[in-house]
Amino acid sequence: MKSWLILTFLFAVASQLPAQQKPLPSYAPSRDEMLARYKTANDRDSLARRTAFKLTVMPNWSGPSAFWYRNALPDSQSEYLYVDPVKNVKRPLFDAVKMASAITLVQGKKATANRLPIRNAYLYPDGKKIAVSLGRIFYDVDLSTYSVSKIDSLPVDKTEYPSLTRMPGRWQRNRNARTSPDNQWNVVVKEHNIYLEPTGGGTAVQYTTDGTQALPYGDITWSPDGKYLVAYKIKRVVDKPVYYVLTSVPGTTRGEMKERPYKQPGDDFSTYEMHLIKVADKSVVKVKTDIIDFFDAPKINWNKGDNDHFMFERVDRGHQRFRIIEVNAADGSTRNIVDEQTSTFIYEQRIFTYYLPETAEVLWVTEKDGWRHIYLVDAKNGTIKNQITKGEWVVRAIDSVDVKKREIWFQASGMNKGEDPYFLHYYRIGFDGKNMVTLTKPGFNHRITWSPDKQYFVDTYSRVDQAPVSVLGRVADGKQLMELEKADISKHIAAGFRLPEPFHAKGRDGVTDIWGIICRPSNFDPKKRYPIIENIYAGPQDAFVPKSFSAFGEMQSMAELGFIVVQIDGMGTANRSKAFHDVCWKNLADAGFPDRIAWMRAVAAKYPQADTTRVGLYGTSAGGQNSLGGLLFHPSWYKAAVSACGCHDNRVDKQWWNEQWMGYPIAKHYDEQSNITNAHKLKGKLLLIVGEADTNVPPESTYRVADALIKARKTFDFLAVPGMGHSDGGPYGRAKKRDFFVKSLLGVDPPDRNADELSAEE
Repeated sequence: MKSWLILTFLFAVASQLPAQQKPLPSYAPSRDEMLARYKTANDRDSLARRTAFKLTVMPNWSGPSAFWYRNALPDSQSEYLYVDPVKNVKRPLFDAVKMASAITLVQGKKATANRLPIRNAYLYPDGKKIAVSLGRIFYDVDLSTYSVSKIDSLPVDKTEYPSLTRMPGRWQRNRNARTSPDNQWNVVVKEHNIYLEPTGGGTAVQYTTDGTQALPYGDITWSPDGKYLVAYKIKRVVDKPVYYVLTSVPGTTRGEMKERPYKQPGDDFSTYEMHLIKVADKSVVKVKTDIIDFFDAPKINWNKGDNDHFMFERVDRGHQRFRIIEVNAADGSTRNIVDEQTSTFIYEQRIFTYYLPETAEVLWVTEKDGWRHIYLVDAKNGTIKNQITKGEWVVRAIDSVDVKKREIWFQASGMNKGEDPYFLHYYRIGFDGKNMVTLTKPGFNHRITWSPDKQYFVDTYSRVDQAPVSVLGRVADGKQLMELEKADISKHIAAGFRLPEPFHAKGRDGVTDIWGIICRPSNFDPKKRYPIIENIYAGPQDAFVPKSFSAFGEMQSMAELGFIVVQIDGMGTANRSKAFHDVCWKNLADAGFPDRIAWMRAVAAKYPQADTTRVGLYGTSAGGQNSLGGLLFHPSWYKAAVSACGCHDNRVDKQWWNEQWMGYPIAKHYDEQSNITNAHKLKGKLLLIVGEADTNVPPESTYRVADALIKARKTFDFLAVPGMGHSDGGPYGRAKKRDFFVKSLLGVDPPDRNADELSAEE
């Protein structure tokens, strides 16, 4: 009796609670409703591509600063505009009616002014003539008379604008010129040794004698004055192959086995022992530096006016040390100009250096103070001359360096307090760290295209929840000169499309903001709870949550089936502080999951429509590794996963990516974090997808997971796509992914396509 009274009392109390404290009923569609959602989603996917216009301005430059661009308009219409930044003028590129008449004449079929068949064109710098491509045929059109003449191809503007220097690849190889700078000698390798042959003919002179088949000389470069040769004794390593089988090649009755070289973590590299050869006396000196056993022979940077010294760069295997080393060619001695060492990792692909031989300086971008910033190095003294940028924000890229003005043009994020720290902005700053000019407005993600003379720029800015605006700006002061276009998404909104919502919440430490987006169905019912599906990619090489507007995307499309679809950048990904990024070090299985789960809990706390008892996730490549990892390592949170072409064991995947984050040598943490090793822990529902012809992540990575699951007597679904490369399975795989979540999280049988339950496939 007492128990009954207590229950009655609790029920009475619960009935008096505010409505928002009562759990909402779960969204549980009938099968007929689900079929209707599929059809609606298919229709809306097609419609989305026809509801947003003027989303960007892609300038086609004509001369140093003028340009033209094409606007896509409703009903497949288009218009062509011309902009002269110097005169601050925007006008039609040509008379569309006259152009249509001219095209009609040469094509023999009617062209209309608002639907011209021009997809590529070249405006001559004087603006008097334009070359257009009509299919594979090219014509010049005189813009004063609209007379047309056939030409062989579209012209190419070969004018160079040398005031600003393009960024070279950091590991760009030497071109290994065969002929000496004075054109007196050709360098050749015979029987593994170095010879110099007179360019005018004559007897070759042998310079080395200790080269062998196992250790031949090679990768030889001249000093600028021809006094020295830099050469290497090389121990070549041939990479071991990986294999895959094409099972369904048309016109055959047998599968075809393919192989290709593929370096995996722990595999050896070719080694390079650096030597200096003095041409005058044929003396050979081994440079006093360790054998290079990571990457190829380095690029050589000779000092200006000092042909007895050069610099080269070295990243030690394991990614924990980076050096700029100076070599004294006279005796082979060396000294470190830069020597950066860390206890975690140095992100090798984002090391930036720029050599200034005229002033014996080097621009260097590093995270040595915990944030990615630009430094000016004194190459004579081997000291840091100046930290050019500083603060709790991140330099994302160097666009160019103006050596004469001693200015750097760069991209950065996180400088503006109170906005999304991933928003990309553009700046210009002096080598002394002064006179920084901001070229972009706060509150948006930006993408700039520079004019060839770097005097003007076109900036398109937006957010995921705000349509793009394109403006013309002036580089000198960042001033906006003209609004070129404002995107028209009126049809998009009128059609009922929902824009994603940016959302941020505290991560695992309760301090750091974690950023993501939320996509809801267009017919979202706030009185129901929807399953959550996370689109996951936790690859440490970048950050992945969209920041710019897009009228169409898989996440929104999937949400239309009755889900809340989210994407999050957790700790361990890039573009934040070094500490934020370091979470991934030897720890890829972490994948930011504690931050992702905290973020989704915060979403559910604000929006009771998010059902945290039904959470799925999907991903491709590193995201495939992450999605399965969610089930293996966080089964109490994630209930279903679709894992496509995952790098499930970091020993199976490519060397350069995995050693960067998991370190070298290969140790037990590789095994401990492997999805293959942990496959026996599987809880929840899993769909594995793999393309049999994947040349990025070897297909056996997924097959080994399947083997481990079978041996552990686990239940899972498996889709191997014949002929498919590195992919989520293509249209068929994406359809299976949707079906899997509909069944796993909503409990509804997906459409029976064999019975043609859908009139059109997604």
